[in-house]
Amino acid sequence: MSQVDDPRPPLPDWVTDAYTLLSSHMADTETGDGQCHVPAINRAQTVDILCDSDELAVEPEDADYAITRLLERGYFYAVGDELRVTLPSEER
Repeated sequence: MSQVDDPRPPLPDWVTDAYTLLSSHMADTETGDGQCHVPAINRAQTVDILCDSDELAVEPEDADYAITRLLERGYFYAVGDELRVTLPSEER
């Protein structure tokens, strides 16, 4: 998701690792129009998944930080109690 002209510093590796881990736990969810399926995960599960992972050594506060950064940077977007993957326009 990082763009060459993006003035923000890149995300730390452990945050992008958290994104990869959460993405692997997502299931397709229908959008409101019923035409498109978007990978999504329940927000309440994300901290548990990250903290219980053998791949990452994070505490709940670290997990919250990673999720917040991923939301702020546009890797995920929130719909109700779900986090959905932001797909590049060519994948829609």
